[in-house]
Amino acid sequence: MTNIEKLKQDIVFKETLSGQDMTFHSTWGIFSPKAIDKGTIMLLDYLDINPDDNCLDLGCGYGPIGLTLAKLAPQGETTLVDKDFMAIEYSKKNADINNIKNCDIKLSNGMQHIRDKKFDYVVSNVPAKVGSEMMTIMLTDIYKQLNPGGKIYVVTITGLRRYIERNFKEIFGNYKKLKQGKQYTVAMARKEP
Repeated sequence: MTNIEKLKQDIVFKETLSGQDMTFHSTWGIFSPKAIDKGTIMLLDYLDINPDDNCLDLGCGYGPIGLTLAKLAPQGETTLVDKDFMAIEYSKKNADINNIKNCDIKLSNGMQHIRDKKFDYVVSNVPAKVGSEMMTIMLTDIYKQLNPGGKIYVVTITGLRRYIERNFKEIFGNYKKLKQGKQYTVAMARKEP
């Protein structure tokens, strides 16, 4: 087998996230293809999901956050969206491999193709280069689609923490920093009932 043929094979690894053992397949060109990134691991440590919550993983990549949410909320439905078709393909593959049935995986630019859904939790490892216009659109749409009392949790590079704080306060009226490290910050906001 040539080196190119090896590079084209799926990258496969096992990981335990929030107490859930899973196997992941990924490929080059998708965010953090060889291992779960530290920001995602930090984010998952701060979630408090109920078994019947309806969750959204916005920008799901190959599915580590969303599939973990689906396992933590087996009586709810978790929606995973990404604008990258390869991310969607691998999220679907990983849902099958891990026998996760309570999820809906869709290609969508932000909330654009899931406007008919309501959520208790929205979770995202926000890309550093999402852009202020897209961030405003996404947060406004998330606010509209969160159930009363619903929460949004994000992890960002620490350099974006003030930007997220301003946007959460402007759109949700509140902001809570859960953890700030050198590289990443986890924050949340709540849609008041």
